[in-house]
Amino acid sequence: MMFRAQSIFSGHESIAPLVIFRMLFGILMALSTIRFAAKGWISELYIEPRYFFTFYGFEWVKPLPGIGMYFVFALIFISAVTIALGWRYRLSAIVFFLSFTYVELIDKTNYLNHYYAISLVSFLLIFMPAHRRFSIDSHRNPKLFSGQTPSWAPFLLKFQLGVVYFFAGVAKLNADWLLEAQPLKIWLPAKSNLPLIGSILEEPWAAYLLSWGGALYDLLIVFFLLSAKSRPIAYGFVVVFHVLTCLLFPGIGMFPFIMVGLTLIYFSGDFHEKLLGKLEGFFSIQRPSQLPDRSSPELVGAWRMALVLFVSWQLLMPMRYVLYPGPLFWREEGYRFSWRVMLMEKAGTVTFHVHDQASGRKGQVAAYEYLTPQQEKMMATQPDMILQFAHFLAEELKRKGLVDPEIRAESAVSLNGRRSRPLIDPTVNLVRQQESFSPKTWILPAE
Repeated sequence: MMFRAQSIFSGHESIAPLVIFRMLFGILMALSTIRFAAKGWISELYIEPRYFFTFYGFEWVKPLPGIGMYFVFALIFISAVTIALGWRYRLSAIVFFLSFTYVELIDKTNYLNHYYAISLVSFLLIFMPAHRRFSIDSHRNPKLFSGQTPSWAPFLLKFQLGVVYFFAGVAKLNADWLLEAQPLKIWLPAKSNLPLIGSILEEPWAAYLLSWGGALYDLLIVFFLLSAKSRPIAYGFVVVFHVLTCLLFPGIGMFPFIMVGLTLIYFSGDFHEKLLGKLEGFFSIQRPSQLPDRSSPELVGAWRMALVLFVSWQLLMPMRYVLYPGPLFWREEGYRFSWRVMLMEKAGTVTFHVHDQASGRKGQVAAYEYLTPQQEKMMATQPDMILQFAHFLAEELKRKGLVDPEIRAESAVSLNGRRSRPLIDPTVNLVRQQESFSPKTWILPAE
């Protein structure tokens, strides 16, 4: 174990897996950006909304006015292409990470786990020498060429993808998923119109089979991918799993394609050398003589500390929910950034009651006057968004002449097919409550 850790810190291996990963990542991100723009989501999600649910601590992140958001997405697309080409690679990776992460921080109603994964991977790529072979950078500057990469680079990418898979499996170890086959028991019958498998999806046993199969797949697939003997079969399972999720849940977007492509990083250096050799032959690229690695001992030492901190953060972050009381799916404290993918069916409504103490006036505010249908749907089941919107409403009402408005939320939420229950204590004036990392005392029990 100590020897393996030492080889990660100071060893070197073929750079081919890193180069293939760089190209696939850039190509997939460019295609994803084209798809996003073609569906009209730039305007729908970042220009048309009147209000945005910012992340705690990032309230200063706002969308650019006018056509500014189109400019940001153009930056994302161009930097993705230049990452794939390996042209001004470091700058491209920095621009992609900053522009992509900026977009994701604007409105948490658009949060998806794979967007978070893309931000993390692009951040890691900034520090990796993925442009030192089969790139415009190495073609223009042959001194940059290297056939080797420090072992920590491919290790970190494998680790990051492994975290996504493994914690997605851990998240499925709950009674609703394993004992009740929820929410698949709700979702699968709605797919009964699919050819060949449609009638099967109506059977209750199919929901149990896919629930248990999905949990085992997520928990174990990385370990099978790490073994040379089981890797080809395991990758076959990766392809089948993601094709099936794409077929059953087309709304999941590019995520299956991204995982199928990037999971190739688990294959050996020899596999990628053959692939890269064919590409170099196709483009008639001559390899320059290889230069020795120039990393200084001090730089390696700094990388060790950074690597340990990053790995520790990734292992602890998904488990922070244990610090909060009550059911995670109901309260959603510590839910985001923990690789919980398609685990629950949650729906609800919320009505905001306003009382102006100064004038004695009372009334209700319709959220749809300020929010898009998607924002209103997401807010209705997530306590932090309900609190955030209550504060926004208070400021809006003050601008309209109310002196000291009290705002209370009357909510009803259904989780995984259970009967609706109040989510928020309707006696609490939400204007007096502040967002923080502390448990929210005004969330009512799930049962």
